Amino acid sequence: MPLSVHHTSAALRIVASEEGVAQARAFTEDTLRDWSLGHRGDDAALVVTELAANAVVHAVPRAPADASEVWLDLTRDAGHLTLAVSDPGDAPPVYAPHGTCALEEHGRGLFIVDALCEEWGWTPHPPAGKTVWARLSTTSSSLP
Repeated sequence: MPLSVHHTSAALRIVASEEGVAQARAFTEDTLRDWSLGHRGDDAALVVTELAANAVVHAVPRAPADASEVWLDLTRDAGHLTLAVSDPGDAPPVYAPHGTCALEEHGRGLFIVDALCEEWGWTPHPPAGKTVWARLSTTSSSLP
């Protein structure tokens, strides 16, 4: 599990499996504790889980075998935490909150990300790949 942790940034190569997604979640929780941002750990871990799972389930299977890496990048500044997952997929993330039933097992990931984050988006990396990112405030969650 190659990783890099600094005072304001951390990176982890995510293994394309359920175990890799779980490692990304644990890495996020541990890093935020180290950064004294443990109060944002639950929300950040949930967002990372959704972004990493989307990459592993949707982008990696469609990528060539030699271009299947998924990376998690965490960065922080004075007021925000940015969670970013880069994958080899070209397709934009699919956000369909109005067409998704709350009881469905799949299709709610970006709806959850949208609900927890101040903003989120994606950046294409031609000729192949993209980064899906989300920003959380470093202050306590405003959710009840």
